[in-house]
Amino acid sequence: GASKVLGVGMPGPFSSEGSLTDATDLARRLGIDFEEVSIDPVYRTFRSTMEPLLGTGEWGVAQENLQARIRGTVLMTIANRESAVVLATGNKSELSVGYCTLYGDMCGGLAPLGDVRKREVYAIAQLECHEGCVPEATLDKPPSAELAPHQRDEDSLPPYEQLDEVLEAWIEGRQSASDILASGSDAKMVERVVQLIEASEHKRRQSAPILRVSPRAFGIGRRVPIARSLDGWQFDGLDRTEPSRI
Repeated sequence: GASKVLGVGMPGPFSSEGSLTDATDLARRLGIDFEEVSIDPVYRTFRSTMEPLLGTGEWGVAQENLQARIRGTVLMTIANRESAVVLATGNKSELSVGYCTLYGDMCGGLAPLGDVRKREVYAIAQLECHEGCVPEATLDKPPSAELAPHQRDEDSLPPYEQLDEVLEAWIEGRQSASDILASGSDAKMVERVVQLIEASEHKRRQSAPILRVSPRAFGIGRRVPIARSLDGWQFDGLDRTEPSRI
């Protein structure tokens, strides 16, 4: 129940005001406790500590992931102190293509959304919105990790409607690339998504345990090698009847 749940808002240098207010509103609606811990001071300390090695300019994805890892450390420290379990927030769409941070948002003891694709998360949230649990503002704004200025998920990924269709066909449907392309999907988009999936297995192998709700969840439901080469991979001729060929 609500009395057993603690929400933690962790605003950083690129967090929007709306994210914190929406989180606070959500916690109120759910009736859970909510605490705020700014990661700004720790982030600035990390930056100054690492600048002699990495320089004073932008660090790209390393700068983004640093923020996520600070948040992971905050949550794990609270969990240790309170004898609690951290719930990893990643969904199946993010885990599929590696749009997640090792030792950051992937940390935790359980991933309740790890087998639920992004558009399914939105569908569930829409139902809860009608019940008054999820703020409408949460659903209306574009998805963003807010780890860089003006960042949106679609800057790095295809729109989730397109992405999830490929994920469902490749992972759960075990369709071949030619079958997916026959459905009308863009060839370059499909190739890129499949390559992201197959290159991200090392991340998924280190994820928190996933609650399985689909025919083929990551973890025990989909065992593939971590180390394999995609060099020379002929996308158009890929045959999914032999996964070891990838």
